[in-house]
Amino acid sequence: MDFKKIRTETTVVTRQKDQFYKGTGNIYETVAILTKRANQIASEMKEELNKKIEEFATNNDSLEEVFENREQIEIAKFYERLPKPTLIAIHEFLNDEIYFRNPRKENQEEF
Repeated sequence: MDFKKIRTETTVVTRQKDQFYKGTGNIYETVAILTKRANQIASEMKEELNKKIEEFATNNDSLEEVFENREQIEIAKFYERLPKPTLIAIHEFLNDEIYFRNPRKENQEEF
């Protein structure tokens, strides 16, 4: 997923709670969905960040090199400026970009 192209708020915004009932009808179920999606996004971002930092990693660790590695610092600053995973998950939910299902509800409909 390309997190750089997502255009969402980078700070917390007050939202109407009625927006979070769509699709589930239950705000707690929506929070659970958003939590799971935010965890997925966070792990993807962390994995991507670690891969990029490893490219610049050196085998010889001395104290001077740790402070002088500008590439790693710039990459870390870039990822710090990105929207937080919870804000991305909320943006995706409100724009119907998240697929979710509740197997318990599906089983109840069959009977």
